[in-house]
Amino acid sequence: MLIDSHCHLDFSCFDHDRGEVLDRCRKLAVDTIVIPGTQASQWQKQIDLCHLHPQLKFALGLHPYFLNSFEPAHLVKLTHLLNQYQNKVLALGEIGLDTHIDVDWELQIHMFEQQLTIAKEHMLPIILHHRNSHNELIRILKAKKFTQGGIVHAFSGSLQAAQTYIDLGFKIGVGGGITYSRANKTSKTIAQLPLNSLVLETDAPDMPLMGKQGQRNSPEYLPEIFECLLALRKETKQEILQACSYNVRVSLANL
Repeated sequence: MLIDSHCHLDFSCFDHDRGEVLDRCRKLAVDTIVIPGTQASQWQKQIDLCHLHPQLKFALGLHPYFLNSFEPAHLVKLTHLLNQYQNKVLALGEIGLDTHIDVDWELQIHMFEQQLTIAKEHMLPIILHHRNSHNELIRILKAKKFTQGGIVHAFSGSLQAAQTYIDLGFKIGVGGGITYSRANKTSKTIAQLPLNSLVLETDAPDMPLMGKQGQRNSPEYLPEIFECLLALRKETKQEILQACSYNVRVSLANL
């Protein structure tokens, strides 16, 4: 069975056919789908969807994209929900830093640090968002002595950066980026990393695969990402399949 470690199936673009998408995923052996949190207004929808569909699991957090609508009460609500669903929530995330968005940098850093503190208090791993921010993220993780690990979502970057995250206890998210021929640097990195550090993801509805640009991405395309990973690795199909699923289970809580 395959696990999609990062899929925003709660987004409204799936509202009209979410059940059909999940049916197709089951037929393709995509057995478990993790829905990361993005903003406070979506948290209850995530939780309700996971109650309705057993193959869905949730994390909760405040994504940097949506911090312009942040209110202090959101952190109070986050803490409340983490306590209420402590036996079901998988991680705190998606959290992180992004240099490509119109959100104040100091606010991003402050909210990342605040959520790291909450994750430490609840002994939860994190799902880490990055874009041109590896150095700052690694600096803060080390400064905060964060040891719960988690997943670096949609990793792109150098072998050195990936190895640093692994040394800090993180798994490396492998998504649709490796389906593009231009992604040589990331593909070479993924090929060299230890197999026990890799997890699969789609980031649907975002990050469409090569040949599907402009279309809604979907968790049903996870097997295609898996096939691209096979082409990069020397291990057998069964070894990679088992490792990627196992790696998600040990990197997140309650899975």
